[in-house]
Amino acid sequence: MRWFLTVLGVIFGIVVFLFLDYALPSKQTVRITNTYNRLTDIGANRIFYASPDTGTVQNAAGQRDVRFIDTVRPNGKPYVYRNEDTGWIWPPYFKYDSSNLHAQATDLRSTSANPEWVSVTSYGWRVAWLSVYPNAISIKPVAGPGVKPFNWPAQIILLLLGGLLFLIWRMWNQFRERTIDPAVRSADQAWDRLDARADAARDRAQGRMRRWWNGLKGR
Repeated sequence: MRWFLTVLGVIFGIVVFLFLDYALPSKQTVRITNTYNRLTDIGANRIFYASPDTGTVQNAAGQRDVRFIDTVRPNGKPYVYRNEDTGWIWPPYFKYDSSNLHAQATDLRSTSANPEWVSVTSYGWRVAWLSVYPNAISIKPVAGPGVKPFNWPAQIILLLLGGLLFLIWRMWNQFRERTIDPAVRSADQAWDRLDARADAARDRAQGRMRRWWNGLKGR
């Protein structure tokens, strides 16, 4: 039973880690190279795109007109963002300014000969084989490729979650000490008494059998 609980705890921890890794904001220092709209197939990867309730339009072929932001990291590797409103739907970034963000990203485009570096705040993953892109939330110019702004939003959220988990842990411990542990001890004591009665009954039965057998042998 213990190994099952351990495996269950590990799986739960992995799920929580993946959830936070996807939903929490992250910051990347990049150089914007291009911005554009593209009809994108939305199928099995639908969960990684904005909900239709945010006002996005999808045609009968399952395609959606999505804004994209092409960027290059300081190490020269490309990184592509999508730019969709989130509205009041999950995750709760309440983003309604994708048009303004697209205009800002277009204005900040630069070349490798004359680079202009920006910090892009986003959430989500980049999974090329699933056509999954992180969703850009905000863009701020930075002084250079080595500038990495501290991710205050993610740290504050993690701090609040840690405090909430600590509070839940304390409440669970108090509940266990006041309710579960006494009930377990009472059940153990009742089982011990029942076991003692069973042992006594068995001993009496064995004593009667021995006396009966000895009586038969004495005849």
